[in-house]
Amino acid sequence: MTAPDKSADSQQATTDFGYSEVPVNEKAAKVRAVFESVAGKYDIMNDLMSGGAHRVWKAFTLSQTGLRPGQRALDVAGGTGDLAMGMAKQVGSTASSY
Repeated sequence: MTAPDKSADSQQATTDFGYSEVPVNEKAAKVRAVFESVAGKYDIMNDLMSGGAHRVWKAFTLSQTGLRPGQRALDVAGGTGDLAMGMAKQVGSTASSY
């Protein structure tokens, strides 16, 4: 019987990434690579997966904001920025949308 490997490599912390275990310090770069690989096709993928309903959802969401020119708006983790751009149009160029 051999003793367990106590080298630094065998003790490196890992985390889940999809169906794999990856070193913790590599996960952020892998997640970023996934997002970069789909970013250009994001709206097309949403169109296919939702049958175009995501565009209706965004328009509905913007219609429910009640924003007026001069007000401020905050889009928290909205993804594509479509809602932030829509809110910016609602509040006008003299206000702020974040």
